Amino acid sequence: MRSLMPANQARRRLLALSKGASSRPSTNAESVLGAMMLSPGAIGAVSEVLDASDFYRESHGVIYRAALALYAKGEPVDAITLVDELEERGELEGAGGRVRIHELARLVPASANAGHYARIVREMATLRGLIRAGGDISTLGWDRPGDATELVDRAEQIVFDLSQARVTSDFSHIEELLKDSFERITALYEAGAEVTGTPSGFRDLDRHTSGFQPGNLIIVAARPSMGKSGLGLCMAANLAVREQIPVGIFTLEMSKSEVTQRLMCSEAKVESQRLRTGKLGADDWPRLTAACDRLAKAPIHVDDTGSITMMEIRSKARRLKSREPNLGLIVVDYLQLMSSGASV
Repeated sequence: MRSLMPANQARRRLLALSKGASSRPSTNAESVLGAMMLSPGAIGAVSEVLDASDFYRESHGVIYRAALALYAKGEPVDAITLVDELEERGELEGAGGRVRIHELARLVPASANAGHYARIVREMATLRGLIRAGGDISTLGWDRPGDATELVDRAEQIVFDLSQARVTSDFSHIEELLKDSFERITALYEAGAEVTGTPSGFRDLDRHTSGFQPGNLIIVAARPSMGKSGLGLCMAANLAVREQIPVGIFTLEMSKSEVTQRLMCSEAKVESQRLRTGKLGADDWPRLTAACDRLAKAPIHVDDTGSITMMEIRSKARRLKSREPNLGLIVVDYLQLMSSGASV
């Protein structure tokens, strides 16, 4: 049997990989800093792409922060003013010294390409982050600071955070926003649609809500045995069967088999008692067969894990979203049966 690599050896190897990937020639980083000293326009282009932490060399990050500080104060950014700023901050030696700053100003192929150089630096920073993420996930596996389910969720979160690190927004002029909104309103008017979000399948409800909007948390509250579970399943079936929009159902009270039977009864318009006992009439079979065909083609995903935690729901929902990018609804039946786990 092959022996596992010791934890400390694995960590050293990942560290070596990180250094190897990061110790490539820093021409692009130097070009970025040099361009910032030659063109105020370059500073604006670069600052939209890079953060000081994106530079592999700490000295480059120090110079970058000082250049942005000068730019923010409305002062010119060149080798002389940058040296003065670094001296005032007590960071000139950490930046490589006076001679190094003047060298950077002469290392720029073309300041007009600053944005291109910045994107390369950012890409390399992302790759280093990926290597670090691998190391962090490996450490979770070796050190085991929690149960397996918690560790899988933390590993997924590490990768998710890396992928979302660069998701940013920017200012939009009101003219652009008005144009987009007007076009959307015009399309809705011409379509005559009352539902702008995810339809529930219940016309009166959709008329008041305009459908479930993306990111909304909807809590259905009522006394026991008032039909909350049935309502949730009907909404899920309406969405998946009629609209072909994927849905996820976490059922903590019923089994997958029970959920399936309830969906069949609802879709086929057959009494649940007759389905449970098998006492179906001749006219029930065609409706039941047709309902099963429709349900089989519907993107409905059911999980009946008992005492599931919020962390597990989050992890499973994230994986379902990766499989079903157009995931439109997640139903949890019901909240009080969830367990808190170690942490929420």
